Amino acid sequence: MTLISRRQSTCVQVGEKLIGGDSPILVQSMTNTDTADPLATAAQIRELWQSGSEIVRITVNTKEAAQSVPEIVSSLEKMGICPPLVGDFHYNGHILLKQYPDCARLLSKYRINPGNVGHGNKHDENFRQMIEVALRFDKPVRIGVNWGSLDAELLSSMMDDNARLAEPLAGREVLIEAVVGSALKSASLAESYGMKHDRLILSAKVSEVKDLISVYRKLAQRSNYALHLGLTEAGMGMKGIVASTAGIAPILLEGIGDTIRVSLTPEPGLSRAQEVIVCQQILQSLGLRSFAAQVTSCPGCGRTASGTFQQLAQQIQQYLSDQRIIWSEQFPGAEDLRVAVMGCIVNGPGESRQADIGICLPGSGEEPRAPVYIDGEHASTLSGADLVKDFIDILNAYVERRFGSATHSPKPPVRSCCPRNCAAPQDAR
Repeated sequence: MTLISRRQSTCVQVGEKLIGGDSPILVQSMTNTDTADPLATAAQIRELWQSGSEIVRITVNTKEAAQSVPEIVSSLEKMGICPPLVGDFHYNGHILLKQYPDCARLLSKYRINPGNVGHGNKHDENFRQMIEVALRFDKPVRIGVNWGSLDAELLSSMMDDNARLAEPLAGREVLIEAVVGSALKSASLAESYGMKHDRLILSAKVSEVKDLISVYRKLAQRSNYALHLGLTEAGMGMKGIVASTAGIAPILLEGIGDTIRVSLTPEPGLSRAQEVIVCQQILQSLGLRSFAAQVTSCPGCGRTASGTFQQLAQQIQQYLSDQRIIWSEQFPGAEDLRVAVMGCIVNGPGESRQADIGICLPGSGEEPRAPVYIDGEHASTLSGADLVKDFIDILNAYVERRFGSATHSPKPPVRSCCPRNCAAPQDAR
């Protein structure tokens, strides 16, 4: 599929990050610690940031959580990192933002769910109070509609209107229209209170792939607000990864979307940072951004009777992952590196030549020798018990030669991403 030109959304500044316009599509994540525990929350933010999350959202649901925000920020500054923090507000955000000004000041952005800011006459008043705090501290706002917490009065009204039509729409179509309408109506209301157009980001999250695609196409057609993409309640493990990818990727290929999140239910014992890695892989697989060197490897067949090449592919993938942060600092550009690890002579040499550097292990019945290709040319042949170590040595030499300081200028200093004037560099992760 050919990538269509990216939709020109309004550019929004969050801290020193730019969202929308021609800016890179950013990766976002969210903590699942109790925000009232500032040390645990700061530790998880650091983990997410170091994994590559460029924006981190935290729950602010109680006075204790709001009171903890200054300590969280202080802890992060001591760690030398300053990720933009987004406060997630439901039900009582208008109270917390007014009562705890340090929390409101230190957050980089507020996320408001218009379905959870009060009902009836209280809805607009509570929403207005939150927008007024955002204006006071010059903070952007993400209006985040979730169909699981949609404004019941809005949906009921739209269902009634639809029922009176000569040819009513299906209930699900009305629901999708209500999600889109809620986001656009809330954005218009925020602007009527003084919020500038370029300080608003919209999201309209659903939990079904086809509905996600439909919702964001409608939002993109009807507005130029920056858009945050993602399935809500994506699920656990493989289901969540596949569903999120199936929903987000087509929209990105249509040029729609400015930030993304993969909302995985974390499996017991696995890091919360898995959702960050999946986001990065989606963007890199689509050719939209590069985060880490990639391994191309074959699935194996009857020719690859030995498990050696699978083990080598796993070891090389792990090695590249371990080197990601180091290489990002010492060898800028190495995130675009393509490494092939192949298991037999059928496709091995061809794939290895297509990669920047590749190795073709012998298949069943083949001569026990592994040719190495660099920049499309046969460079050497490896064999024996030290094959993995020897290939990593060749790989390291190639990275240093191609991406080292002799051929690449060092990265220029980057200003802090921190709206709080912390001295930590943007690339601290």
